[in-house]
Amino acid sequence: MEVPGSSKKMIATQEEMVEAKVPIPYRDQCAHLLIPLNKCRQAEFYLPWKCEAERHTYEKCEYELVMERMLQMQKIREREAQLKAPQSAQSIPLAPKTANA
Repeated sequence: MEVPGSSKKMIATQEEMVEAKVPIPYRDQCAHLLIPLNKCRQAEFYLPWKCEAERHTYEKCEYELVMERMLQMQKIREREAQLKAPQSAQSIPLAPKTANA
């Protein structure tokens, strides 16, 4: 399943997320990483120093989604600024330009 406007695909199915009892707000493109993280957390009694690798991969996925949305919003704002007043004022970038973006 593909989410419009995102480069990441949904890997976890709705049935898997329901079975794993993933809350609806967390059912995004990173849900396939949240399912094993929550299983690890339950197995390890939610000890904060356990499941660090799973937590890191899940948080990195979420961070990448947020950065992607910020870049999309910056492009929309730049497009709107060009339509309103071409060359009149420079907009402050929301996110820094990176080498691979």
